[in-house]
Amino acid sequence: MNSGSRLATLATVTELTGALSDEEVVSRVRAGETGLFEILMRRHNQRLYRVACGILGDPAEAEDVMQDAYVRAYAHLDQFAGRSTFATWLTRIAVNEALARTRWRSRFVEIDAMTEPRKDALPPLWSQEKGPESQAVARSLQAVLESAIAALPDTYRPVVMLRDVQGLSTAEAAECLELSEAAVKVRLHRGRAVLRKEIAARSGEVLGRAFEFGAERCDRVVAGVLGRIGA
Repeated sequence: MNSGSRLATLATVTELTGALSDEEVVSRVRAGETGLFEILMRRHNQRLYRVACGILGDPAEAEDVMQDAYVRAYAHLDQFAGRSTFATWLTRIAVNEALARTRWRSRFVEIDAMTEPRKDALPPLWSQEKGPESQAVARSLQAVLESAIAALPDTYRPVVMLRDVQGLSTAEAAECLELSEAAVKVRLHRGRAVLRKEIAARSGEVLGRAFEFGAERCDRVVAGVLGRIGA
């Protein structure tokens, strides 16, 4: 594709991004407007990244899964029958890709040693307007949460990611994972219980370091008080 064609496609994508539903975009891609597939990717990148990264625990590998899922979805758009939303259909493809990699990888490495805590898989817990102490604690707690999720058994981690992190309904999660809604509820309940224990175990040390009164702050307060009392 030459630069002129690419710019024209980008202009079309930008113009139509908020105007078309997923299903309308799919219909037009099927009809030959293949460049509009970019709308679907940009619209669902965050969802697929969270799901894949939550299952695999590796941001780089999650990106690979996203690409594989998009390619597979594009190649099989004719199989999207509209019985579920396109987002659910696409998420199910990504989940299957991620779980397949997990099963393959488990033959060679222990799942518990998959990854270190990620810094970019979940949104910040507190806004950047907070002070440096709050930001530091937020980063630490975010790392605790992400590492605790990564340590969940494979049976529970996808359910927790889809329901609690991505916010899918029980029915949507069941469809993505090809489970019954009852099974999703049971796994979510048990996964949350395991997650609570993991977070409690991991957060004690972090909270114990929260809002430390460092040397610089100590010196500043002492100097301020001495100045005010004339000592």
